[in-house]
Amino acid sequence: MLTPLLIVVIVLAIGFDYINGFHDAANSIATVVSTKVLTPFQAVLWAALFNFAAYFYFTDHKVANTIAKTVVENFITLEVILAGLLAAITWNLFTWWYGIPSSSSHTLVGGFAGAGMAKAGSLGFGVLSAINLAPILKIIAFIVLAPVIGMFISVIISIILLHLSKNARPSVAEKWFKKLQLISSAALSFTHGGNDAQKVMGIIYVAMVAAKVLKTGDTMPEWIPFTCYAAISLGTMSGGWKIVKTMGSKITKVNAFEGVAAETAGAVTLGITEHFGIPVSTTHTITGSIVGVGLLKRVSAVRWGVTVSLLWAWVLTIPVSALLAAIIFKVVDVCFPGLGAV
Repeated sequence: MLTPLLIVVIVLAIGFDYINGFHDAANSIATVVSTKVLTPFQAVLWAALFNFAAYFYFTDHKVANTIAKTVVENFITLEVILAGLLAAITWNLFTWWYGIPSSSSHTLVGGFAGAGMAKAGSLGFGVLSAINLAPILKIIAFIVLAPVIGMFISVIISIILLHLSKNARPSVAEKWFKKLQLISSAALSFTHGGNDAQKVMGIIYVAMVAAKVLKTGDTMPEWIPFTCYAAISLGTMSGGWKIVKTMGSKITKVNAFEGVAAETAGAVTLGITEHFGIPVSTTHTITGSIVGVGLLKRVSAVRWGVTVSLLWAWVLTIPVSALLAAIIFKVVDVCFPGLGAV
């Protein structure tokens, strides 16, 4: 039975998915807007279309399964999920307001894990007993690996594209790269939808298991992926213009050629990680890809001051979200002790 608390948790999860969309819209459209291939309005519509198209292709839900397993099932309650979602939404809105391209994925993982650890502590267990270290360590490792892989692939793609277009007139090459950027931005939006929508799918699934609506191992109801893909697509249509500015021009100035290389590298990286069920940050991945095309010009082309400040946001996202979720869980547990029965 869908209890009021479960309904609230599901609505918050879908709300987070929507926020994820407009928070991460910049990842897909920053370069295509900064190179003036599309207007901002055209770009968000383009990105949203391919965000939702991923629903028809990514049907294995490997990323959703990884997210669902980050907290030990014995410590998953609706209150834990509620606290994790509230923390994730708070951090996402904070970073969006200040134009910081932080990871929606990692704030969700941090919030879920932090609330789970607070639950374990309240029951007298060690806080680390609440989390499954294998998926958590994998996610943490890819905070570093995802941007590095994106950077490496973008350099390789850039070299290949330079070789293929070395005999073309600059004006002709620019024209073709602007056309290709429509394809590369679509590919990035497609893989972004496939990776990020699944994270909320995993949260809704474990909420329904915690509420005993589903049993562990049951097939995910089809309305969950459909709703999550729809929510992230609608969020993307709302845009995230402050972050677009950071991603499209503050890290390094990007032209159409570099946009194609960065977006393609980001899409390839996200596709590979989704195949292996690794929840990575689209933000981290495309940032690394943009740095890669900047490095190919010269090291000084990358504004390292901006990049270092982004790194701090990446490092802090999981622990800050976890701490915030733990505090929210404690407040809920003390102030509303019977909430789980609602």
